[in-house]
Amino acid sequence: MALRDAGAAAGAALLLAAMLALGQAFGWRQGVAWGLGGALGFVLFQASFGFTGAYRRLFTTGEGAGVRAQLVMIALTMLLFLPALAAGSVLGTPVRGFVFPVGIGLLVGAFLFGVGMQLGGGCGSGTLYSAGGGQGARMWVTLAFFIIGATLAAWQAELWTGWPALAPVSLPDRLGTWPAMLLGVAVLGAAWAATRWLEAARTGRVASLSWQGGHWLRGPWPLLWGAVGLALLNVTVLAVTGRPWAITAAFPLWGAKLVETLGIDDPAFWPFWEDPTRTEALLRPLLADRIGVMDLGLMAGAAIAALLAGRAAPWAWPGGGALLASGFGGLLLGVGATLGFGCNISAFVGGVASGSLHGWVWILPALLGNWVGVKLRPAFGI
Repeated sequence: MALRDAGAAAGAALLLAAMLALGQAFGWRQGVAWGLGGALGFVLFQASFGFTGAYRRLFTTGEGAGVRAQLVMIALTMLLFLPALAAGSVLGTPVRGFVFPVGIGLLVGAFLFGVGMQLGGGCGSGTLYSAGGGQGARMWVTLAFFIIGATLAAWQAELWTGWPALAPVSLPDRLGTWPAMLLGVAVLGAAWAATRWLEAARTGRVASLSWQGGHWLRGPWPLLWGAVGLALLNVTVLAVTGRPWAITAAFPLWGAKLVETLGIDDPAFWPFWEDPTRTEALLRPLLADRIGVMDLGLMAGAAIAALLAGRAAPWAWPGGGALLASGFGGLLLGVGATLGFGCNISAFVGGVASGSLHGWVWILPALLGNWVGVKLRPAFGI
């Protein structure tokens, strides 16, 4: 135990040192973003908070505690986000939400992402915290192909960027902030009630989110702790960075930088990078990208949590079927996230919390994709 604690202390010291170095090199917000990523990874790991397993259990056994934890997180995030977005700033920092159009790209991307979740074994946050937390080699394979899929989608952006789409719809702009909040709570509450009914009908009981058997530092945490912690951290991300927590936008950037470094192609000429914001990210150093820095911090935070909890899995190379599922699932995750404005965290949670119609729509094809992915898992032996 002493060795485990020493490893966790060393990891925490390295995380703090990286936070200070990033702050010195790129400004204090970049350093804080790294630290927030670490905190998010810690919470995700200790609460075993994920979307993939929660959807799979709902479809296969009717257990809905994981989904209800998501609903709590989304509701709390939305209630904190919408007044801040209406004010336009938090503690002097201008803030904006994620409001994107609903179109063919979103529908196709969300569906592919859902299938990829079940085959690859994780979503954006789940893949990062599982890989960082030492949960086996399989998640590193998924992550590698996640990045490859996102890069391929960016490379061939001209094939899908012109697909039909509606104009972005902000529900607070259409209905007002408080009516949009009440509508959101009502929909989330109905989903909560539906999962309780299904779980009671399928299992004869309803699991609680507030089990108190864990330790605050070593875990495991109750799902409710994870839901509240992630919501509060997401709001802090909004206050520090000016926008909601996002994950997958870093993956095509990482892939493009690798393509450029290896001399395979020049991504600067890809239509995907013609957007001024994306162009700026491509031209800056990788560590200047806030989303990517938070992703790396998330993995570091999960590693520290795994050391404290003593729950790192033995490193084992996946078998043929699992390896194929991870590769194919990762590709679908990367393509789907790039087409569909992100993963569960940015497209779904960030969209709903921002009052965007696209967030509510995204989850429907994503759930269908998860159902298809669950049906496909046996074909890969997983």
